Amino acid sequence: MVTYARSPKASRPALAAALARAIAEAPVRRPSRCFGVFVWAVAVIMCPGHEVGAAGLLRQRQPASRTPAGRTWTVPRTPDGDPDLQGVWKYATSTPLERPTQRDCNQTIGDVRIVAPCALADKESLTEEEAAEFERRSRQGSNADRRDGNLENELFRAYNNFWYDDERVKLIKSHRTSLIVDPAHGKLPALTATAIKDAQNREAARADLARRYGENGRMDGPEDRPLSERCLSVRIPVLPAVYNNNIQIVQGQGYVVIVNEMIHDARVIPLDGQRRVGRAIRQWIGDSVGHWEGSTLVVETTNFNGKAGFRGATANMRLTERFARIDGDALRYRFTVDDPATWVRPWTAEFPMTKSTEGFFEFACHEGNYGIAGVLRGARAAESVQGAKPRP
Repeated sequence: MVTYARSPKASRPALAAALARAIAEAPVRRPSRCFGVFVWAVAVIMCPGHEVGAAGLLRQRQPASRTPAGRTWTVPRTPDGDPDLQGVWKYATSTPLERPTQRDCNQTIGDVRIVAPCALADKESLTEEEAAEFERRSRQGSNADRRDGNLENELFRAYNNFWYDDERVKLIKSHRTSLIVDPAHGKLPALTATAIKDAQNREAARADLARRYGENGRMDGPEDRPLSERCLSVRIPVLPAVYNNNIQIVQGQGYVVIVNEMIHDARVIPLDGQRRVGRAIRQWIGDSVGHWEGSTLVVETTNFNGKAGFRGATANMRLTERFARIDGDALRYRFTVDDPATWVRPWTAEFPMTKSTEGFFEFACHEGNYGIAGVLRGARAAESVQGAKPRP
């Protein structure tokens, strides 16, 4: 094992700066993901309060702004006079999209997920004491560094806790038990008859693939795998997950750019409310246009291609998002999904985002996706063991 030592005379900032200079002066080449993570980890360990930016350069973290007690907070403005929403905003939470019911009790998806849904069942919100207990049990149950259980549990946990978002075990500040605020019961509206039939057809297709190729489905090539596994695109609207719960907002004259940290999709949104493409042009994350309603940014997105399939929605889904600053450190994100072909009525979800004092990092997943190669090799190995005819 290789160990690293540093002179006790050298300061942390000096060592970190030297490391950053060495990286910047090194020959230009595409670094591996592991090397990038190593550089980031070393720099953060040696110089807390700083972050690694572009080209490995170190910059001091900027503290989040605070509103002094007793003073009225006003929305800041950009040089163009628009409300200033710029920055990195994080939205990790354990609050589920839908409010659980008693029927959902004790149902879990693996042991790294929240394991106490009963505490949320059929309640609009939790008390302070209930929320504290829920978060305690959630933190314990979702701890990926645990070494209890069988080998299957070990494999399911995959990453250790370092990679997961610490905030993922916390409820939103209101302690509401669902992100959905409309309908009031916190559940998705009923599906239409057509959507029910489509869901049944999809399930039948999955069952057929499982029968023919095994429980993990077809693995002849990368095209057979889900979009997230191939690191190609993320669905909008954004919803909290176990990591990369960040967006970055950048504003310019007449435009706003919203970048997802997960899968690194960026939407360049004109603010004149005018669409640039016709109905025939369909895109993975649709076509977004925006406008201001007072201090709230309203973004309307249509022209989806339907392949991302946000919770079974069709290509004709209309998504309306609202971004509004609450104070210096918080932004309220609210979205409404309207797809008459899928749900009998529109529905709305809402959750806060807090201003991050940490960096916003490239999600270089597709570029270094050795995982997909491992998945396909594993499938070929399984076929060999089972005596099946190997596929190219």
